[in-house]
Amino acid sequence: MKPMGLTLLGALCNVVLALAIAPFFEGVLRKVTALVQSRKGPPIYQPYMDIAKLLIKEDIEVGHNPLMQRFSALLSLGAILVVTLFIPITGASPLAHYADSIQLIYILSLAGIAVLLAALSAGSTYSMVGMSREMMSMMTLEPLFAVAVVMAAVKTGSLRLDAVFGGAIFTPGPISAACMLVVMLFAFQAFIGRAPFDVTEAETEIMEGPLIEYSGPKLALFKYAFMVKLFVYAGLFTAIFMPRFAALNWALNLAFFIACQFVLVLLATLVAATHARYRIDQVVRYYAILFAAALVCLVAALFGI
Repeated sequence: MKPMGLTLLGALCNVVLALAIAPFFEGVLRKVTALVQSRKGPPIYQPYMDIAKLLIKEDIEVGHNPLMQRFSALLSLGAILVVTLFIPITGASPLAHYADSIQLIYILSLAGIAVLLAALSAGSTYSMVGMSREMMSMMTLEPLFAVAVVMAAVKTGSLRLDAVFGGAIFTPGPISAACMLVVMLFAFQAFIGRAPFDVTEAETEIMEGPLIEYSGPKLALFKYAFMVKLFVYAGLFTAIFMPRFAALNWALNLAFFIACQFVLVLLATLVAATHARYRIDQVVRYYAILFAAALVCLVAALFGI
């Protein structure tokens, strides 16, 4: 086990990398989307400017519970940053040996719960519609990721994240793992909340949904959390399904990690730019089909297939 000082330094590096790289990936997503749609698009550094602008704006509080609004904004970003502490960005996770798969699922759920609390405390009609959509999405989508994590735990014989991560899901029983990989690829766009699965905010329908009443620093925290969410789910996907090259140095592991994330971001961008938004009933039906497929993969894994 590493000395506590190195462990804390690694955890700090993970958080800093997530905060630094997440807006860049958001900028790449916007730029590539514009190119696909034959537009010039904003510069890649635009998300950094958006966050900085929102942080210095006046914090106008609308609703009956301003304290809950501030808490939900902090919880949204804080919960997703905690998950970055478990991701093996440079080949080894700083805190994965202190956590297990159940904790990971709970912490990821907190980010979605923060959005629900934000909408509830705002009290707007549009925010309540967005909250209902977010709740339906969570109830049908979050169990899908839980099944994938549990399947990895079954394959490794341990709930500890340092055992679950590293591509060990493919041994033994590579067929079920390959099928789960396909299922998660089809679900990745939904996990990060991008088109055609952005029914929660749906700009042309309910005007930002749960966050319609938010502005200034609180909106900046939520926007930042959504950007980091893209980084986190791409990182978890890489950690679970891609092999970890422990023999390589940290720089090569970091380059491999960023390359995998970049590929996933480009894939998400192409899907978002070429698909129209689904209706909420279509989204729930799609999630249900993926969840059923994930359960089949889990059962196959239990039989060693």
